[in-house]
Amino acid sequence: MKVLHIEAGMHLYGGALQVVYLLRGLKDAGVTNLLVCPEGSAVGAATEAVAEVHPMGIWGDLDPRFGWRMARLMRRTRPDLVHVHSRRGADLWGPLVARLAGARAIITRRVDNPEPAWLARIRYGAFERVVTISEGIRQVLLAEGVPADKVVCVHSAVDVTAYRQGCDRAWFRREFALAEGETAVAVIAQLIPRKGHQVLIDALPEVLAAAPHTRVLLFGQGPLREALEAQCAERGVAEHVVFAGFRTDLERVLPCLDLVVHPAFMEGLGVSLLQAASCGVAIVAARAGGIPEVVRHGESGLLVEPGDAGALAGAILALLQDPERRQALGRGGRALVERCFSLESMVAGNLAVYRELLDPESARVRVES
Repeated sequence: MKVLHIEAGMHLYGGALQVVYLLRGLKDAGVTNLLVCPEGSAVGAATEAVAEVHPMGIWGDLDPRFGWRMARLMRRTRPDLVHVHSRRGADLWGPLVARLAGARAIITRRVDNPEPAWLARIRYGAFERVVTISEGIRQVLLAEGVPADKVVCVHSAVDVTAYRQGCDRAWFRREFALAEGETAVAVIAQLIPRKGHQVLIDALPEVLAAAPHTRVLLFGQGPLREALEAQCAERGVAEHVVFAGFRTDLERVLPCLDLVVHPAFMEGLGVSLLQAASCGVAIVAARAGGIPEVVRHGESGLLVEPGDAGALAGAILALLQDPERRQALGRGGRALVERCFSLESMVAGNLAVYRELLDPESARVRVES
């Protein structure tokens, strides 16, 4: 089986990291991988050992050069299937060129933002399957009229073993200038509106009034940084908030956190939540998108309604003031990830979709057995 993957992301987080995990697992399963990615992208460098990498410009829907380059590549390599992992023109040109080359085409959908039903029917009509990374996203597509037999949920995964190295407490406090006795609460998300950082900042005065030795670390980068810094100053919480930027060593950072907060308004699933849960860190999050599939209320964390700063403050304080409950939820999260979000299950789920399309009779026999 030869599969051509298209990933338009430049950086190795979120969807691009999932593509790396998938290609490694598929290689072990005997699949021949080809990867189209942007020139100079981290995902290309990370998959050289498990895929034939083809860097090229990916500039969007209005760039017919991408379609032409893809057509040339497919004529030369003749893949059995095209798996589109992102947009930026990949979701337009990928299935069109695949059809011309006689290959099947599927797409992975990683976001839960709704689209007009007419647009969803056009966007996904060219694909034979849509793989969603959460049941929440699947329900969005079904509500928009995408046929149920076309949409398959295969959860994103996390490499649990990478987050088991434990905490170097002395290093962590030096790295983020934390005083002895301070509690570390973190958000791991891009600084963009839908991630809900502003709700947490609104909640912080109440949190700090009851738990003044709390330090909030905001991991990520994005266009809202200046606005969030101004909001922190306005709320009088700036000295308790650290804008820690994008980190490539989360496997070292996460085990040292006391609590992760994710107040997003929209979220496909939340890979950072899987990473935190793998480390046994309890989570307080908004009940949005696919988040409840990772943060199960009372099992791996606490859920509040999106945008409710008061409820968010209450949930954070409930766990900051009860370390035993916090640790129990952390253990529950780790068990949940091991049970439901392993790399093996993610790879097997995607491979099952491939086999169903390329060899439906064989796939049916495997299911029945």
